[in-house]
Amino acid sequence: MEEELYFNYSATLRIFSESGVDFEEIENKLGVQPTRKHRKGDRRGPKSPPYKHDMWSLDSGLHEEEKLEEHLFALWEILKPHKEYLLSLKETVEVDVFCGYRSSSHIAGVDVSYRALELFKELEIDFSLSIITT
Repeated sequence: MEEELYFNYSATLRIFSESGVDFEEIENKLGVQPTRKHRKGDRRGPKSPPYKHDMWSLDSGLHEEEKLEEHLFALWEILKPHKEYLLSLKETVEVDVFCGYRSSSHIAGVDVSYRALELFKELEIDFSLSIITT
């Protein structure tokens, strides 16, 4: 019996720094709680290595089966009113958008409309995509 193909996508705003991130300020300015956050030195689990930086992250909030561009549109909808704040953060911390694509197909690709890339242009960050096939 053939295994059913799956295609999963994600988009996550990440704000991180080795020298500290002000979680409370970010939450107050953006008006949202993070999906995840950790401090430098924390561990994912007891046997995991310590994190090398503070990180505050926010997922798009969509189900992973939604197309990548839908994740990007949803994330930008949340972030767009806070563009200037996010640009100012880049002076002291790293800001990026982690995009993920996982699939059981080894021959699939990802299409993203130019409109969905507005997020990267406006926040002056590069587009990159993590691809995992199984």
